[in-house]
Amino acid sequence: MHTLTLAELAAGLERRDFSSVELTRHFLDRIARFDGKANGGINSYITVTPERALAQAGAADAARAAGSAGALTGVPLAQKDIFCTEGVKTTCASKMLDSFISPYNAEVVSRCDAAGLVMLGKTNMDEFAMGSSNETSYYGAVKNPWDVSRVPGGSSGGSAAAVAARLAPAATGTDTGGSIRQPAALCNLTGLKPSYGRISRWGMIAFASSLDQAGPMTQTAEDAALLLQVMAGHDAKDSTSIDHPVPDYRATLGDSLQGLRIGLPKQFFGEGLSADTGALIQTAIRELEKLGATTVEVDLPNSGLSVPAYYVIAPAECSSNLSRFDGVRFGHRCDSPKDLEDLYKRSRAEGFGEEVRRRIMIGTYALSAGYYDAYYLQAQRVRRLIKQDFDAAFAQCDVILGPTAPETAFALGAKQADPIAMYLQDIYTIATNLAGLPGMSIPAGFSGGLPVGLQLIGPYWSEARLLNVAHRYQQVTDWHRQIPAAFA
Repeated sequence: MHTLTLAELAAGLERRDFSSVELTRHFLDRIARFDGKANGGINSYITVTPERALAQAGAADAARAAGSAGALTGVPLAQKDIFCTEGVKTTCASKMLDSFISPYNAEVVSRCDAAGLVMLGKTNMDEFAMGSSNETSYYGAVKNPWDVSRVPGGSSGGSAAAVAARLAPAATGTDTGGSIRQPAALCNLTGLKPSYGRISRWGMIAFASSLDQAGPMTQTAEDAALLLQVMAGHDAKDSTSIDHPVPDYRATLGDSLQGLRIGLPKQFFGEGLSADTGALIQTAIRELEKLGATTVEVDLPNSGLSVPAYYVIAPAECSSNLSRFDGVRFGHRCDSPKDLEDLYKRSRAEGFGEEVRRRIMIGTYALSAGYYDAYYLQAQRVRRLIKQDFDAAFAQCDVILGPTAPETAFALGAKQADPIAMYLQDIYTIATNLAGLPGMSIPAGFSGGLPVGLQLIGPYWSEARLLNVAHRYQQVTDWHRQIPAAFA
């Protein structure tokens, strides 16, 4: 059962080939077998919720028997541990929230519950979503199922690893600068970052509020369409949620690509891109041309400034968002503080990891008097230029295509001593977040036995078009069907 896609599992439940309880037990057994950190597993889950999962599965089976089931009723999935989940530990992979039991559900969790999806547990991640390798987690690094000596990408590395190892048929993720797309590329998945405002951020613990966006991580574009249908929609509780109609994402998956104009940014195919990755992307372009698409070179002249702009804006917002974690109302509290100042200082120093402390300090500096105009304001001006570059490019094309990551999964520990090298792993993804645009990564082949991802970027609200392009590509390729041998 674990080799089936989300759509295939939903169809199997509809035909009564198996029950949701049987399906849920199967995945819980695989998690116990392959994931436990103590037994050398890939460490993709922080919390597994068998009692909750089996209760939800039983309710799903009852709903199907009564004829009141939805499309995904009874299908299991994993939730990234950044989404508040009522009665379940929600940690953001940080010591700061190690003991936090959420009293409410994030809107994403509520929508998944309402759709009848079964939550298997909460997945590991980079601490407070800060990282590109899933090595900053308080609960230890996640291993890439394709090579357990390598990283799965981040920050949604736990979700990516869980789906790649078939410890869940699908998972939620969040993307602030590439944190859905980059791990999807490194783990051979389909990962979608929707337009900013497409999915509610209510109950999703904030890193950088103007950049964060939730999205699905699945095996196929069809699965991503199914899960996005559940997650998307306006939420009055979230001031950044946009009231825009949600189309039937599955309805247009099979549309022809005849006449589709694909933009190829020259900045995405130059220095820094590995030769093998570049060759696989070119092969994918030829497949899309066979389906009727045409290509045109486009220019994103300010894309090279996306990394420095991002690493001013994101830390500035994280400095503000994480100021609430001070050991007073909730979160880690130091022992025997001498006074209030000592409580603040030691609680935060003990509760946050090195990368989170680094970004808080950078952000606080950028927002400080005398430096705000020189750094934060300038970065926001660059952000506007990046958005204008995309607007100009989309006047010439329908979608933009390129690599998701500059290289395949690197070895655990290889870049931990060099933050800049780590930050550059998101060089092709960050601009999309700065502009608020939808983007997705799909499997495009293997280099040295490791997955390579193809990135698609579209104008605002073009998720249906991206899913259509991805689905048609997946109809003529089988990269997305490959499973790591050790987990088959």
